[in-house]
Amino acid sequence: MQRLRLDVPAGVVADYLRLFVNRRAYTLQSDRPHPGSDRHYYFRPTDKKTGDGLSLTPDTIRRHLEGEITAGLYAINPDTQRCKWVAIDADYKGAMEDLVKLQYYLSQDKVQPALEMSSRGGHLWIFLNTPLLARDCRIYIYNLALRLGVPVKGSGLADGIEVFPKHDELGAGEYGNAIRGPLGIHRGAGRRYWFYGADYGLEAQMSYLKQLQKVTEEDLSRFIAGKTMPAEFIRQPRAPEPAPRPSTPGKQEFQILEHVGKVRKVGRNYVTRCPSCAQAGHDRGGDNLAIRIDDPRFYKCWAGCTKEMIREALGCPIRFQQKPQ
Repeated sequence: MQRLRLDVPAGVVADYLRLFVNRRAYTLQSDRPHPGSDRHYYFRPTDKKTGDGLSLTPDTIRRHLEGEITAGLYAINPDTQRCKWVAIDADYKGAMEDLVKLQYYLSQDKVQPALEMSSRGGHLWIFLNTPLLARDCRIYIYNLALRLGVPVKGSGLADGIEVFPKHDELGAGEYGNAIRGPLGIHRGAGRRYWFYGADYGLEAQMSYLKQLQKVTEEDLSRFIAGKTMPAEFIRQPRAPEPAPRPSTPGKQEFQILEHVGKVRKVGRNYVTRCPSCAQAGHDRGGDNLAIRIDDPRFYKCWAGCTKEMIREALGCPIRFQQKPQ
């Protein structure tokens, strides 16, 4: 039985920051599973006094590596639209076979990716010599996946690889998608997942990652010369929201902003504490629920609570009209 908590030298923390941290915003994995599931969702930690999101510090990374917390990392720095790494996540049947295939063909380009274990598959990490444009990184990986016949989740498929960063660029106030920071302890599995190719110890692992060949800007330009994002992987613009239904005379329409606590603006949304999460003792950061500023009828809990669960927690359950027989 491996000892989960480890003492972390300052040099390992510094190396981790240089290798993995491209943006100071981060997420935390919940210690407890979401009600009704075994999923340990992530949330953005905030300052309890100001409500502002917390920033990654060397101490945050130390606690992550020691196993006290589990942090999620964002790929894109929105100030530059660049990333330090690309991560390919695969957790479906046959996932490891596809990751090994990708690893082999990446090596033909003299790219040295690192393969990390995970609970249901693995993660393949590609490190960059300097931060490179997220759009160009995605063009490279998506064209390679298409050439090798590796399935990509979301391109009409329920299962397939997921590529981080998931966006070409981010707008003001946007974060994109975070991925679990390597070498921490997964709260659900209760274990640490190591990279193949090095001894199971933090110093040995970081030493291995540091010596891998990093992709340069010149390399990437050569890899994608004459290429664009394959049409089947281009994100389609979101369909316009349906027009609001006319309200029934004498019936007051539910307004969620009248029922939640303090909100703050993040991009195009208000964010606030999710009533359903809070009822279950979650959402310590108070930002699981996003409500569209331009049309508050549309709201969503990032942790997976349904509208029915949210309305039930507010004491305003959704009433479904029974169809006449």
